[in-house]
Amino acid sequence: MTSLAGMSSSQLLMSLVPGSKRDPGALRAELPVQTLLGTSEQSDTESLTLTHGLRGKMNIQEYFSRISYDGSRKDANLETLTVIFQHHVQAIPFENLSMHCGESIDLDLESIYNKIVRKKRGGWCLENNYLLFWALRGMGYDVSILGGNSYDPAEKAYTPDINHILLKVVINGSSYIVDSGFGGTYQTWQPMMLISGKDQPQIPGIFRFTEDNGIWYFEKIKRKHYIPEQSVPLADTPETGEIRKIYSFTLEPRHINDFQELNAYLQTSPDTLFQKKSICTLQTAQGVRALVGWTFTEMKYNYMEDMDLVEITTLTDEEIEKTLKDKFNITLENKLLPVNVRGLPPNLVDMI
Repeated sequence: MTSLAGMSSSQLLMSLVPGSKRDPGALRAELPVQTLLGTSEQSDTESLTLTHGLRGKMNIQEYFSRISYDGSRKDANLETLTVIFQHHVQAIPFENLSMHCGESIDLDLESIYNKIVRKKRGGWCLENNYLLFWALRGMGYDVSILGGNSYDPAEKAYTPDINHILLKVVINGSSYIVDSGFGGTYQTWQPMMLISGKDQPQIPGIFRFTEDNGIWYFEKIKRKHYIPEQSVPLADTPETGEIRKIYSFTLEPRHINDFQELNAYLQTSPDTLFQKKSICTLQTAQGVRALVGWTFTEMKYNYMEDMDLVEITTLTDEEIEKTLKDKFNITLENKLLPVNVRGLPPNLVDMI
């Protein structure tokens, strides 16, 4: 399920139910909430405010409030997509804290909505991108789910099985990749044009896609890190211009149910990175914050020319709760048991 690149067990995740000639009211009562988005018999407001079960309404305006977005909700264009995407990644953390609080992670839209929108939590890529899929589909975007294979630096290869979810959005015939669920320094801030071989500079760095025989590869050109003396040095600091492979993917559409087995595996297998590290990362106006176990890292992008400022602090157990609230706007319902197993193969979490 997850995302923070290069993790051997890191990342992840529709098609709508076909139409029917049966009575619309009876059909509406039976279909899952995501299937109801944008049906022709709904008004604009109704198509964005959905009722399902006993949990009440899933309201697009409530999602907008969660990400502090007060712009247009009717124009399904690139400008609106870009602004919503930036608000999403700077409001909703990438995190796996539930599995270190004794909570299960359910891969259904209502549970994800309730957790992220109402409880103001974050989620890993399965949750983040599925919620964004729902919002964009409800706004009228042509959006589909794709599956990715993260790059494993230890093996110097892409994982054989799909372990990441990303979104493809088509606007006026042009395709864009939108991925709100990668976290850390490899999180994009803008939709990426689906073009092979073109450098696409953003504030976090220069990203690009390359395509070979139907397989697309996502990469980032790294910047150097500046680490103040009082900060703990990183085990691995990049050289300027170094290329970091992140994940590969194809354009085959996927359904959220394709990732149910992965979602369960990542929560139960003792070998997954997410079992060995409690992770919370959030993009900020200037860079990114990360809490991995007891280690809090704050990065400011392009602090100096082609160099990012990295400040690292080791927290006590008592400081973790306050840091989650102050730096990530997260208040947990259950006690977090931080974990950060050291000595694992290189991965993005260790290099935030």
